[in-house]
Amino acid sequence: MNKDKLDTKPKVLIVEDELESQKYFELVLKKKFRVDFCDTKRSMYDLLSKKNYDAIVMDISLKDGVNGLDLIKELKRSTSNINIPIICLSAHTFSEDRLKAEEAGADIYLTKPTKRQILINAIDELIAISLDEKKSA
Repeated sequence: MNKDKLDTKPKVLIVEDELESQKYFELVLKKKFRVDFCDTKRSMYDLLSKKNYDAIVMDISLKDGVNGLDLIKELKRSTSNINIPIICLSAHTFSEDRLKAEEAGADIYLTKPTKRQILINAIDELIAISLDEKKSA
C-alpha cells in the first residue's frame, strides 16, 4: 500500500533557503506534520503542482533575490492556491513588516527565532480554520 495513503498527518510546505532553519523546522514539526522543503520560487511551484498542502510557512528573504511577500501575493491571486493558509516568517520585527505581510495575504506573521510551540499552534490554528471553511462551503 502507498505510504502517503497511510500517513494522515497534515502536509506543510516550508519555503526557506537557510539549511539550519530547515533542520530546525524538520526537527520540531516532523512528529505532527508531513513536511516538505523548498528554497526557490521554482521549487515551490514544482511541489505545489504535485501535492496538496494544508499550510505553507514562508520566509521573506529567499535565494535569487526572491521576496517571500511577492510569492504570497502570487499564491493568493492563484485560484489553485488561494485557500492554502500561509504563515510568514521573518527576522524583521518592525510593525511595518508585519503590515506588509498582512497586506500581501499572510494569515499569520511570526518573527525568527520562533518558539517551537508557537509555530505548531499557529499551523494547527490555520489548518483548523481552513478545514472549517471547507466544511461550510
